[in-house]
Amino acid sequence: MRRTPTDAERRLWKALRDLGLHFRRQAPLGPYIVDFVCHRRRLIVELDGGIHGLPSVAARDAERDAWLTGRGYRVMRFANGQAIADFDGVLQMILARISADTPTPGPSPQGGGETYWSS
Repeated sequence: MRRTPTDAERRLWKALRDLGLHFRRQAPLGPYIVDFVCHRRRLIVELDGGIHGLPSVAARDAERDAWLTGRGYRVMRFANGQAIADFDGVLQMILARISADTPTPGPSPQGGGETYWSS
């Protein structure tokens, strides 16, 4: 776990919080620490530095992603440079994923909802 976030992480963290989204930063998840996680939406966002382009690191990232997706999480990865150069685009992709995954509430099961009476 890094104590000091990158500029891209700091900016994304602020934007997610300003939008009222409940993400945790540098959160432990099993044997891993993820950059950002929204447990409610089962969504993980990773901002990857240049080292993630190395074959050995990319292989570890693939193992990690498989472990996380095997537990029901979706993983979105962005290059750190992409998050800096196209911050609005990255944020829009995250918001689109959240919107696409937001379930539409179904009807309440019989007897399972609240009843409101008007006079």
